[in-house]
Amino acid sequence: MEERRASEAGSFESRIAEHRLLDQGFGRFVAAASAGDAGQALEAIEAFDGEMRRHMEHEERDVYRGAGDGKLISRPGEDETARLAREMRLEHVQLRELSAMVCRLLAEKRDLLGALRLAANLARRWDSHTTREEREVFRSGS
Repeated sequence: MEERRASEAGSFESRIAEHRLLDQGFGRFVAAASAGDAGQALEAIEAFDGEMRRHMEHEERDVYRGAGDGKLISRPGEDETARLAREMRLEHVQLRELSAMVCRLLAEKRDLLGALRLAANLARRWDSHTTREEREVFRSGS
């Protein structure tokens, strides 16, 4: 049991480190977009989007897989673990959609201003999600 807890704690620390790397990747997008470099901004947001999706896929497989039935709507009798896992997966869906919208704005329209405006929402949601996940899921599991 102690071995499993140590393994989970290491896994959670690794996921937290990935969050910080993703923060940096998102920062590269903001810097490029703010400087007016649409090409670099697109490259940075596409890299962020791909890494974020990979990261979330691993979380959903490794952290949230056993909790609940995988549905995004609440179920009668849902326990706290299943509720939290469902809410985290729902936030993942929302973040993926926002990130994809920013990518499309740049790829299809080269709309830096629109991308930056939408990215502000993405940044707020990303920060809120990772803060909650680290506090309620990763810290409580270690």
